[in-house]
Amino acid sequence: MGEASLRLRAGRGPVLPSREPDVASAPPQRPSPGPIRVALADDHHLVREGLRLVLAAADGFEVVGEAATHEEVFDLVATARPDVLLLDLTFPEGDGLSLLRALRARHEDLRVVVLTMHRESETVRQALAAGAAGYVVKGANSRELFDAIRAVRRGERYLHSSVTGAIVDDSVRWLQRGSPMSAREREILSLVASGHPPGEVGRMLGISVHTVRRHLANLSAKLGLRGRTALIRYAIQHDLVRDA
Repeated sequence: MGEASLRLRAGRGPVLPSREPDVASAPPQRPSPGPIRVALADDHHLVREGLRLVLAAADGFEVVGEAATHEEVFDLVATARPDVLLLDLTFPEGDGLSLLRALRARHEDLRVVVLTMHRESETVRQALAAGAAGYVVKGANSRELFDAIRAVRRGERYLHSSVTGAIVDDSVRWLQRGSPMSAREREILSLVASGHPPGEVGRMLGISVHTVRRHLANLSAKLGLRGRTALIRYAIQHDLVRDA
């Protein structure tokens, strides 16, 4: 399973001899760790209910709250202070990546596992860049979800096996082409520059309008351009406009 682990082990310092044992100065014994406190953020009630039941049936997890909107997610994280947040990327208010960035800006120690239906390598990269520590697709089984939560809680990163291959393959293609643009980004830019609005581009490609806008925002950052007009000008200069 594609999984990068980062572990730090504290080294032992020198033991200084003492003439008499000093019971009072001995360090207190560390309490055994409790369950991992997990918060659920998804706009579908049935998904949240299913996750709650799955986690309740397993040892070592405690669901500390649920949220269905951006505002509820902010309130939940601020009040419950979960160890790990399970976060979907689709909400009625729009893109979950902007929510993730804002959460990480306010709570730097928050550990987030993205739990979503999106498998595109570009979406995975953007989620990791926005601050996610783990990425799991909704087709995963419960054992994989448990592994992701535990790994992220330990300070590691976790990528579900169904997306690690796509990430590697796409990165290799980037290196071979020497282009900063992925194939999907090129396709979306070409359609937008040809006069199709984002909503129509999404319908043509079978993706959401939020995903289209996310690709455009990421492409703007890659190319150092601001606004759709600058992107369209770039597309014209590089012969990316499709014939009507």
